Amino acid sequence: MTSEQPRPSWAVRIQAEREDRGWGKHEMARRLMQAAGLRQGSVANLARQILDHEKGRHFPREWAHAYAAAFGMEPDDLFPASAQDTDGHDAATAVVGTVKMPALDLWDDDVKRRAALQLIAAIGAGAAVPPGVIEEVLSGIDRVLGRSDDLDDWERIVNDYGHQIYRRPLEMLVPALTADIIAVGELLKEARPPREQTGLLRASAGLTGVLAETLAKGGDDRAARRAWNTARRAADASGDRMLRVWVRGRAAQHAGWAGSSHRTLMTMVGDAEQIADGVPSSGLARAYAAGAYGAASYGDIDTARANLDKLKRTFERLSPGPGEPTILDFQESQLHWNEAYVHIAGGDKRAVATVEYAARLYPSTANGPLVNLHLMRAIDLIKQGEPGVGAELAVTSLVGQPRPAMAQRQLAEQVLDVLPGGARALPAAQELRELIAVA
Repeated sequence: MTSEQPRPSWAVRIQAEREDRGWGKHEMARRLMQAAGLRQGSVANLARQILDHEKGRHFPREWAHAYAAAFGMEPDDLFPASAQDTDGHDAATAVVGTVKMPALDLWDDDVKRRAALQLIAAIGAGAAVPPGVIEEVLSGIDRVLGRSDDLDDWERIVNDYGHQIYRRPLEMLVPALTADIIAVGELLKEARPPREQTGLLRASAGLTGVLAETLAKGGDDRAARRAWNTARRAADASGDRMLRVWVRGRAAQHAGWAGSSHRTLMTMVGDAEQIADGVPSSGLARAYAAGAYGAASYGDIDTARANLDKLKRTFERLSPGPGEPTILDFQESQLHWNEAYVHIAGGDKRAVATVEYAARLYPSTANGPLVNLHLMRAIDLIKQGEPGVGAELAVTSLVGQPRPAMAQRQLAEQVLDVLPGGARALPAAQELRELIAVA
């Protein structure tokens, strides 16, 4: 927006309402988070968003209800339906996500739309998703478990999200993904021919699985687990065997990284194996990878090696993937990532060579997997009698990185666990504890 352009009326209004109450931008941020039901999050980040709102740079679509609640007003009084966004479009309509649909209508008192906005706001503020919100977002799919001539489009959209999860920031991905999940949920409410219903159920399972992965990357294990459960039921309702196996395989990997019990994890792996009935797929590969990693993390090396052998045999029978990262396929680099961990955990003499080989298979931009491999190497160094070097490697691998994801947190904790008693007082060990605590 240039200096010659006047600010939109809504931008002037929210600044005036804030200043009339004597609130600074940080106080406004705290009150918005309270109104949105968020117990924690970055006040500073939200204060910067408020500045953008008041300058008219971005219409506060995800915060409109919170603004109204904080000011003790009705949303349609604070933001009249005729308000224009900075691009000159009607703020009440938009193309959301990758499917044309009604925008998240800020002046509609629909509970589901409010929940979607609350989920978006939570991710944007770096806060945990409040209880009940993820359930409401997914309720359209849960209850059903215009027309659908666009089933091929929905399949393409799911595949696109499978790639985008590695390329786009979470705060950009979640709003579009949430809107598409709600769109499919609305379509599923209507009676339709079996083929269309099945296709929409497949799309809902895929979209919800990607949402679960996104929530897990954001650190909200509870919401991720809830989304995986819904994805599993939708996949089962679709009758698509490959999809049923994929959901279970990926959910098993999440369970392993989230610290689920050995018994729970291996039950999930067994369910995927039973449904697959010997047919190879990326989902079955993920299930065996989860079994190998999970069993190794619990010290059950025999079971870990058995699952690793099954993973290798399954991978050999898979058709070549697209050659670019996607959550929907299983890559050779992931095979050797899991092999490296089993070798590290089992004290295999091939451990270092396997870690180095796996690292060469990843592009330099694959930050997460490469950090994990550095942490595995740190574990091996400590086991080989070099605790100081191992602890230093773990710290340098994590410093300056975004908030560690589940696998990184778990591997960092394992670095601390294998440190001998005298080495636990090392400065590097203390710094590693602090990094984990922040995560």
